Amino acid sequence: MTDADAVLAANLEFYRAFATRDLAAMEAIWARHAPVGCVHPGWPALAERDAILESWGGILASPQAPRIVCYDERVLLYGDTALVLCEEELDGGTLVASNLFVREDGVWRIAHHQAGQLVARRQASRRPGRPPSSRLN
Repeated sequence: MTDADAVLAANLEFYRAFATRDLAAMEAIWARHAPVGCVHPGWPALAERDAILESWGGILASPQAPRIVCYDERVLLYGDTALVLCEEELDGGTLVASNLFVREDGVWRIAHHQAGQLVARRQASRRPGRPPSSRLN
């Protein structure tokens, strides 16, 4: 498996934890040694692992937690750091997201997640009617 494939697999696990509301899986995917950060849409920035996991606990426990599908993932590798740029489709619209991964003890773990509303789509992006990536959910 290439590093890019391994990063995409880790990204898939992040979204699978979100989609299945699995807090233990969400906790497992977050970095343990590297500094971490998270910016949920409309929230202030979080920069402590405990605060980030607490935020995910609230989101995942909520009956109003959105259904989410990730697509158009692109991996940018920087040695033991990788950035995944992607789009998130939710009932309320589409978000653009960046997920920063670090390699810790040979495992890719997320160190930063940020998502925000997508208001203008590029020409080369997902075309209407194209199904979401089969790598998620």
